[in-house]
Amino acid sequence: MADTPGDAATLNEAPHPVDVPTAEAEFKELARQLTQHSGNHKYTPTDSSDLEKGVVDAPFDLREYLTSSNDAQQAAGIKHVGVTWDDLEVRVAGGVGSKVYVGTFAGACMDFALGVPRLIWGLASPLVTKEAGVTRTILHKSSGILKAGEMCLVLGCPGSGCTTFLKAIANERTTFVVDGDVLYEGIDAETMHKYYKGEVVFNDEDDIHIATLTVAQTLAFALSCKTPGPNGRLPGLSRKEFDKQVLETLLKMLNISHTHQTLVGDEFVRGVSGGERKRVSIAEMMATRARVQSWDNSTRGLDASTALDFAKCLRIMTDVLGQTTFVSLYQAGEGIYDQFDKVMVLAEGRTVFYGPPTEARAYFEGLGYRSLPRQSTADYLTGCTDVNERQFAPGRSAADVPSTPEALEDAFKSSRFSQDLEDSREKYKLLVETEKSDQEAFRAAVAADKKKGVSKKSPYTLGFVGQVRALTRRQFQMRLQDKFQLYTSFSLAMILALVAGAAYINQPLTAAGAFTRGGVIFVILLTTCLDAFGEMPTQMLGRPILQKQTAYSMYRPSAIAVANTLADVPFSAVRIFLFNLVVYFMTGLDRSAGGFFTFHLFAYVAFLTMQGFFRTLGLICTSFHTAIRLSVFFIPNLWYCGYLLPVFKMKRWLFWIYYINPIGYAWQACMENEFMRISLTCDGSYVVPRNIGSILRYPENLGPNQVCTLFGSTAGSTVVSGRDYIKVAFGLDANDIWRRNFLVLVGFFIVFQATQIIALEYFPQYNGGSAIAIYAKENKDTKERNEILRARKAERRGKSQAELKDVQKEEKGAIPSQKKILTWENLNYHVPVPGGTRRLLHDVQGYVGPGLTALMGASGAGKTTCLDVLAQRKNIGVITGDLLVGGRPLTSDFARGTAYAEQMDVHELTATVREALRFSAYLRQPAEVSKEEKDDYVEEMLELLELQDLSEALVLSLSVEARKRLTIGVELASKPGLLLYLDEPTSGLDSQSAYNLVRFLRRLADQGQAILCTIHQPSALLFESFDRLLLLERGGETVYFGPIGQDSQEIRNYFAKGGAVCPSNVNPAEYMLEAIGAGVTPRVGDRDWKDIWLDSAECQKLRDDIAAFKAAALALPDDSNKKMSTYATSFSTQLRLVTERNFVALWRSPDYLFTRFFVCTFISFFVSLSLLQLGNSVRDLQFRVFAIFWVTILPAIVMAQIEPMFILNRRVFIREASSRIYSPYVFSIAQTISEIPGSILTAICYWVLLVYPVGFGNGSAGLNGTGFQLLVTIIMMLFGVSLGQFIGAISPSIQVAALFNPFLSLVFTTFCGVTIPHTSGHFWWTWLYQLVPYTRSVAAMVSTELHGLVIKCNSDEFAVFNPPSGQNCSQWAADFVTAAGGYLDNADATENCRYCTYAVGDEFYTPLGITYGHRWRDVFIFLAYAGFNVIITVIASRYLRYAKR
Repeated sequence: MADTPGDAATLNEAPHPVDVPTAEAEFKELARQLTQHSGNHKYTPTDSSDLEKGVVDAPFDLREYLTSSNDAQQAAGIKHVGVTWDDLEVRVAGGVGSKVYVGTFAGACMDFALGVPRLIWGLASPLVTKEAGVTRTILHKSSGILKAGEMCLVLGCPGSGCTTFLKAIANERTTFVVDGDVLYEGIDAETMHKYYKGEVVFNDEDDIHIATLTVAQTLAFALSCKTPGPNGRLPGLSRKEFDKQVLETLLKMLNISHTHQTLVGDEFVRGVSGGERKRVSIAEMMATRARVQSWDNSTRGLDASTALDFAKCLRIMTDVLGQTTFVSLYQAGEGIYDQFDKVMVLAEGRTVFYGPPTEARAYFEGLGYRSLPRQSTADYLTGCTDVNERQFAPGRSAADVPSTPEALEDAFKSSRFSQDLEDSREKYKLLVETEKSDQEAFRAAVAADKKKGVSKKSPYTLGFVGQVRALTRRQFQMRLQDKFQLYTSFSLAMILALVAGAAYINQPLTAAGAFTRGGVIFVILLTTCLDAFGEMPTQMLGRPILQKQTAYSMYRPSAIAVANTLADVPFSAVRIFLFNLVVYFMTGLDRSAGGFFTFHLFAYVAFLTMQGFFRTLGLICTSFHTAIRLSVFFIPNLWYCGYLLPVFKMKRWLFWIYYINPIGYAWQACMENEFMRISLTCDGSYVVPRNIGSILRYPENLGPNQVCTLFGSTAGSTVVSGRDYIKVAFGLDANDIWRRNFLVLVGFFIVFQATQIIALEYFPQYNGGSAIAIYAKENKDTKERNEILRARKAERRGKSQAELKDVQKEEKGAIPSQKKILTWENLNYHVPVPGGTRRLLHDVQGYVGPGLTALMGASGAGKTTCLDVLAQRKNIGVITGDLLVGGRPLTSDFARGTAYAEQMDVHELTATVREALRFSAYLRQPAEVSKEEKDDYVEEMLELLELQDLSEALVLSLSVEARKRLTIGVELASKPGLLLYLDEPTSGLDSQSAYNLVRFLRRLADQGQAILCTIHQPSALLFESFDRLLLLERGGETVYFGPIGQDSQEIRNYFAKGGAVCPSNVNPAEYMLEAIGAGVTPRVGDRDWKDIWLDSAECQKLRDDIAAFKAAALALPDDSNKKMSTYATSFSTQLRLVTERNFVALWRSPDYLFTRFFVCTFISFFVSLSLLQLGNSVRDLQFRVFAIFWVTILPAIVMAQIEPMFILNRRVFIREASSRIYSPYVFSIAQTISEIPGSILTAICYWVLLVYPVGFGNGSAGLNGTGFQLLVTIIMMLFGVSLGQFIGAISPSIQVAALFNPFLSLVFTTFCGVTIPHTSGHFWWTWLYQLVPYTRSVAAMVSTELHGLVIKCNSDEFAVFNPPSGQNCSQWAADFVTAAGGYLDNADATENCRYCTYAVGDEFYTPLGITYGHRWRDVFIFLAYAGFNVIITVIASRYLRYAKR
């Protein structure tokens, strides 16, 4: 990290606060220099500035960036905004003590059933009753002031209201109700939000960025939206020069210049490190140039030196530029604490102190709290509000010291600090009301910043057109740099084009190519429009970024809608052009330039229209599941486009859908474009009667006594005009292509663009909300156990600290003491890299026995790598050296004997805390331990973890600290017989949470547990809690291993011998890292500390100790000959427990199950409503087949849900499998079993809503046939489950899994024999028809439904012809009817013979190669496909985990 102004501390002197007066003097001197040159020269940044070499250039850059004004404006000190708050109170929904219970599938069904009555009541209740909803206060009334140029540090335990206070001050009020007044230089909050929203901003602790943009692009975009107009910039400095200068300044100031062209990245896209990503967030916030800034835990993930530099940057900017800064920080050291002018301490939403930081410690000591001089002031102040951490002064107790939040608040209100605050606030308010100069200067400065043409009332610096331009550029860059999405989308489009083109290749210009041409057009439109389906989740994933940047007033929300469309056009236009080009010419559609480009135009406009439709759904829905449920209304677009269901056959109560269907207009236009250009020859099976087989009595060409059955044909003519065909068959008029279809389609495109703008501007869905615990309802057992826990907790609270220590001594048997010692010598680890290997650990040595051992080191020193190697969690690379337990090599049950709490808290999110602990205990403790003993041990763990009040809380709702405790508890529940590993358990925690966690580990160590723990920059107090330390430097070299000592004396003495003397007021944990050169400062001394270690007496003592441990252990009997077992429990026990957990998880995931249930039943309902009570005509026969065909859509829906669920569950399994909890076979089988009940229920509902309304079961199979249809539907659902899990098991990520679905769905539905008969003779059909699973299900269902079904043609379905003179219809056509099937309706007539194509349903499917007698064979083959999927899933779960480490 580059030094910031005033950061002059070195390793040889004690750090001190930033020298603000010196920095200001430097600013003034540079400003004078600038004044001399700005009139004659444009300022151009130079490359000579280097923050790491000095501090002179940095202040100038920083000043120019943040003031962004001319010298006169700088001297005037404009845009100063002080903040006052009067009786500020924040409330949220829900009464005091109320609990939110987890929803269930049954509850979701009930909510849906009662949806309409509840909606009506919701609209009517305000008219009936005036009662307001129940709320609870999370931030109690407080008043205060922070003047411009001051910084306030907000401290408090988790849940005390720090974030809420910062949001309230920053005018972020969407998730709660704010009472009281907050004034910004006398301007009320409403006015500030309306006109000056970008001047008051909040920086969330989570880093939210676009992963596929580089750091420079991310910041350049922020600057492009916030760069001031000409009146707000330095004279002669262009916008580009200004942006370039500011960008360089930000990158250098935060020491991330080296990441300039690196992607920001996320968990899926490789990019900058977590700490660097945090600094990008800081830089983006700085780019807003806001006057009032709230920073929420912005140093999370930063090392101590970088955090201190960040605080000093804030100090400089606040002092020089007159900002008003509120900050809450994790684990704030003394150097950071000293930067602030005010400190606020909150306890359960109550202000218990607000005043000068230098007097805060003395104030709490004066109340009766014990003085803890070695604890940092920030930790001490927060600790006084923590019932677990605080300590009373000798002779004092809770009886005579304000210890409750209410008592502390009352004590503060009666103190002189409260009175001084009140006086200061009133004087400032009076000053602001009488002296308006600062407020007027602020308003004028904001107006000067705006670009030309931007309204003075607009809160934005940039106009709408400028915002769209900047966003379009950003969105284009984002798409261009998302290589994975770019390559896969184009590759998938080409693959689908080749499949569709091959399926319909070279359609003939005969009657046989008429209906299939419509099929080609339908498939092309369907594929391209479904491509737009991916826009829906994209819109939802982009919400956090949209929320953050619109809160920063970078742009209007609606601007992103226009920009998304414009930025996507270059990519989607090329992709769909290539897709259309391949399919169009492969299938033999009219091969002319006019025909193709007209077709492409309509197909692409249809895509853009449906893209707008899906984007609108994504914007208005609150969750993915809601969006999927709404997207099912896309189904009518397919059914009512005019192809599957001609308009004249649509039910009168639904045909209106045809006229509001964008795909319908596109399909009509493409049909008209194609058929207006061609004529079709009538031949083959479309001539009645005709020669078949040995029958040769009929003319070869269409004669006067034959008829062409193709729609639009005329008597005696073998040529059918394409215009006539579509007019008669579909009711289409080719003249409508431009005058109606194109105009309506463009109109739909405009409408959906407008709906996006309206949704974003007026109905934003940001999914914000305060973190609340969600509970599962208690049963009899858990209720009794919770009452016992609460009683014991109350009993412990009533005891003194001395009594509690006695209780802890009595409880010492809770953790079994460890006897064996883990030792390692000459430990080396090499990993493969491009061009060879890299060594990450070098000759590391040490041991872990009972007690608490810390593993520390510089960033990149290999701390986590060393922990993984010692825990045997590495599955790549080469490990060498001696790693022994009890002096002997590791055995196969080593993983079972250890527990590893990883840094990422990965759990089954729907389990409760107690269930998670029990699951671990049941499967990891020996099988001979009774269930009752395991349950009792879990209760001890809950008490030890201090999670009694959260025992029924779901993991997904736990705070960071509680989840971290649970992670440790899950590992402890296994009763590790050897040792406990923890990887940075305090990372991301505030100081109190970190203290509580280490205190908890200390208790475990005191009970005999062996613990090895990596830790990131602990405070001095936490550091002393450890017994031993293994210190590594870069390259995995050992620097020290040995005891830490009381007051860190042992390690202080060791480093002092090497010339690094730790000052008394410096944290030894931080100092030793700086001494070895871990930070940006050079190491202390001439020699490398690893060489000093190798030559030290301490190193020799370590070798002697390890040798002694090994000798002592080898003297004991060898128990390695005992029976080894990889898992603690049997296969059946594992399967039962894992399946039970999965069932509970699905039951508590109501959206997951209900969405599948809703979508499938809606499809069934809509299809049956459109085909209500089918008759026995030829067209009704085709509709029966279409209705059956819809069953093949179900697996695609199931797969879209199953794949993400399986892959997310696999993450949990990988974590659990590394501890040998259960086998991969159990995991995969349990996943399948748990999905079966929901799938069967969904299949039954689908079947009921389809079979009976449509009128199935009128053939020979009768009622038994409908039961058979149910069986096939159930198997179809289970096939979808198994196929989804199969794809999930072989895919490394959700994104990759999703790529398989369009391809498989298109192949399976196209080649199953419905859309194209398999007798068409193409190459594909020789093998693909037999291979596709749906071939079997469709064949079984079609043959069952149509077998023995008597067909009666409607009057318009007969082929009418005249027999030769002197013959009746039977004499002329009987031979043909006998050979071809069907029947003559008037056999004895001598004219107008009426021939019906089918007499019985069997005649329809027999030519397709389907046999009724093979239906059971087909069902079992289809079931075998599902079984095959399950087998592959099991194998893939065993060998493909995609978890390299």
